[in-house]
Amino acid sequence: MARTYTLYNLRIILVLTLGSLTFGYGFSVISNTIGQPGFIAKFNLGNDSSYDNAITGTINGLYCAGALFGALLTGWMSEARGRKETMYLACVINVVGGTLETASVDIAMFLVSRFISGFGIGMMVVLIPIYQAEISPPNARGFLVGQHGTWIVMGYAIAGWVGAGTYYSSNLSFQWRFPIALSIVPPLALAICSPWVPESPRWLLTRDRHEEAWTIVRRLHGGEGSDEQALQYAREEFYQMTEQVRVDSVAWKQAGWRGMFTKKSYQKRFWMGFFIQYAAQSTGAQVIYVYIVSLYQNLGLTGGVPLILGAAYVTVATISNFVGALLLDRVGRKPLLLTGLTGCMLSVALETAMIAEYAGTTNKAGLSMGVFFSFCFISFYGGGIDVVGYVYCSEIFPTHIRSQGVAWSLAGTFLSTLVYVEAAPTALADIKWRYYIVFICLTFVNVLIIYFWCPETKGLSLEEINALFGDEVVVHFADATEKQKHELATKMHAEAEQREDSQRRGNGAGVTEEAVKA
Repeated sequence: MARTYTLYNLRIILVLTLGSLTFGYGFSVISNTIGQPGFIAKFNLGNDSSYDNAITGTINGLYCAGALFGALLTGWMSEARGRKETMYLACVINVVGGTLETASVDIAMFLVSRFISGFGIGMMVVLIPIYQAEISPPNARGFLVGQHGTWIVMGYAIAGWVGAGTYYSSNLSFQWRFPIALSIVPPLALAICSPWVPESPRWLLTRDRHEEAWTIVRRLHGGEGSDEQALQYAREEFYQMTEQVRVDSVAWKQAGWRGMFTKKSYQKRFWMGFFIQYAAQSTGAQVIYVYIVSLYQNLGLTGGVPLILGAAYVTVATISNFVGALLLDRVGRKPLLLTGLTGCMLSVALETAMIAEYAGTTNKAGLSMGVFFSFCFISFYGGGIDVVGYVYCSEIFPTHIRSQGVAWSLAGTFLSTLVYVEAAPTALADIKWRYYIVFICLTFVNVLIIYFWCPETKGLSLEEINALFGDEVVVHFADATEKQKHELATKMHAEAEQREDSQRRGNGAGVTEEAVKA
């Protein structure tokens, strides 16, 4: 039985996208900030010197470094302490980092606060897709987890339009402090809404908290009322989740942390997740976006026009991300990703040609084509790469190492971005448009690797994806007959009734079964 999401699913997903918005807005707001006259005047920049290039690179580099450490902490904490507790901590760090950035009185304070803010968004960008994947039904997981990428880019767009608006303010301090101050709002809203978000049922199962997990799964599928079909599906999925966690937990106890690094199927997933995120950044996406205002200025645009085009650039990205999320469960992960990478490669090649030929000239047709190809690039990136990467990396890992796997995958994002963005100011000043050739060549190679190496995961439950990597899948609902499904669901129902009877008897005696075990 194909099962789509319920309103309860959708409500949780939308609350969690406040974390996605936190990452997107926080990561993006600096793109316009470094071009604001008030920011330039405050920190004595704008002299077109090697010092300016070094400071700009450090501002972005420290942010990425902080994000890397935040991602790695989340890999441990979301497994040890749970998804929800980790989310609370990420909210606090983002609020503190944004406050310090807004209140910065000198460049040293601003750089330190950038590292703290980066730490917070690194936690968010790892945690949110894990959380979303673990509460999404297989048939709609692409669309639901795809909202992570969509709302990240929505954050980009909001930051772009806010920056374009404040550019025209006569208050130089307001120009750059207000946009950064707004970065505090999404994590604060997420913290306020968090009490209505349940813990991940799959994580609860790894802690033997079956009753809590069953209550959440039943509600996720709308099985609380009289809908017997929804209740049956909830039982089926819960049985599959429980059995898979049981088998995986035994394997984990036998191998421990060592197995995470030595087991071949795990090694393949870790490198695959890392590679997908590295390949996304090797298109030049963050270099182009962080320095998009400078790119448009090189194409002869002046005043507030580059800021407005930068905002329009990420608005197009938001739309393409949402379209990609709609297509993901129909087209599949791999075809969409390959289309996105190929489209980005061709767009960067054509844009580079326009910059090389027409930058510094008055040829309006050539300069306009340069702007056009930048919009082609972000359309392919948003709809084919950004939306796929987070979904793919959140679903290829088994439950007991999912948080570590996604953290390691996103480390690929931050390590790649750190190298590319840190080098960008100097590279663009010294070798100019030739820097983009690096991304064209890397993407060509990456397309070939992904085509021959990465499997398709569309339509499979998180447990059934294990089979693609040679691991055991205890219960195959995708291939099971209706009779087998009915037998498994009946068994699940009997076990649930047995637990409820046991709990009632325990309560009647004044002590629960869990208390007896304790």
